[in-house]
Amino acid sequence: MPGQTTERKDHVPQICILGLGYVGLPLALSFAMEGHPVIGVDTNRELIQQLKAGITYHKESFEGKSIQEILREQLEAGSFVPKEEVPSDCTIYIITVGIPVVKKEPFYEPLLQALRMVREVLKKGDLVLLRSTVPPGFSEQIARPLLEEKGLRAGIDFNLAYSSERIAEGKAFEEFRNMPVVVAGLSEECCRRAEKVLGLIARAPIYRASSMTAVETAKLFENISRDVNIAMVNEFAAFCRAVGLNTQEVISLANTHKRVNLLQPGPGVGGYCLPNALYYLLPRAREKELSLPLLTTARQVNDSIPASVSQMVFSALAAKGVSPAEAKIAVLGLAMKDYSSDDRQSPAWIIIRQLQERGVAVSIFDPAVPYEGPLKASSLEDCLRDSDCLLILARQKEIPFSSIPELLSLMKPKPVVIDTRFVFTKEEISQRGGVYYSL
Repeated sequence: MPGQTTERKDHVPQICILGLGYVGLPLALSFAMEGHPVIGVDTNRELIQQLKAGITYHKESFEGKSIQEILREQLEAGSFVPKEEVPSDCTIYIITVGIPVVKKEPFYEPLLQALRMVREVLKKGDLVLLRSTVPPGFSEQIARPLLEEKGLRAGIDFNLAYSSERIAEGKAFEEFRNMPVVVAGLSEECCRRAEKVLGLIARAPIYRASSMTAVETAKLFENISRDVNIAMVNEFAAFCRAVGLNTQEVISLANTHKRVNLLQPGPGVGGYCLPNALYYLLPRAREKELSLPLLTTARQVNDSIPASVSQMVFSALAAKGVSPAEAKIAVLGLAMKDYSSDDRQSPAWIIIRQLQERGVAVSIFDPAVPYEGPLKASSLEDCLRDSDCLLILARQKEIPFSSIPELLSLMKPKPVVIDTRFVFTKEEISQRGGVYYSL
């Protein structure tokens, strides 16, 4: 059983956080709100300029304040300073830079660049705390030797530790505070330093693991388990459609069992976490000649869902007697999940591309996502007008879904609604003369 520590530290030297994305920015602001000055570093110059101006598109809030309000307050107080370069006078360096997956292989360069930046300013007594999701063994086998290239020794001259990020977007501030934390370090002192830093914002238990590799692997298991569960429920949804059952009803019935908690199906699995996790695990599995067929199949199932949604659109258009080249589709929701501003690896973009490849004209409305491309509609009405089909891919508070049944009159006769997020019922749409499909 992992040990638990609740030790706190009332003061900490200045903290530097590298990577100011969906994890790094709320993490930096969490420290700043607790009275610990933070320098936030990112190599994206445009992002740094936006942050200095108090601009962020993240959909986070804490205790009634939006992240935009929190950002402006901490900038004005001087508690959060965004920069492009890593300062040399910090003693704690927390890295949240992600590892993209390119052609199903981890691309380490962005994280390696962050580690090199830290290496150039690393001093005796400093702490390097990795919070990026990484393949098993990365911290000790890749990060450690890179950081030691200037002659300082990890675990002796400086401290090296790993603690997995476990937040859900939209709940970052709350979960940095209340989600249990898992940490490991190269030595007892590395663990102790990391625990004290994490305890500056964490109010939940902090569990110490036997090794950094154990924590890295546990994080991947957390993500992949959800990926597998989503694949399972997507196959359940396919079965329900095939036999004419209401997917949501069947899932709700199954979930009345006290030991069953099925998730909801959707148009695919996007974002930076779930789709990438398996590809961080597979290289180490291949080293040990493990194939992991269940996990691999689940990822393939989820990869196939956008094409299934696209086929639903084409089938619905065919039933209406409209060819793809003549069709206009209104898409609501670009984000990779409900109530998000993050459209990285979003299944919505895959579906849109597949529709366009068949000649479909696409109009997009999602005010929560900072997209300014040629497909963007200026309003919900503009998006729906003269469309053959409405495709709902994500819920957003900024999209007035309650107005949609009345606005179906803006669409072409016998409008089709394909609802991948179960916003409406068949009755709500059919009463307005529409044809309703769901997963």
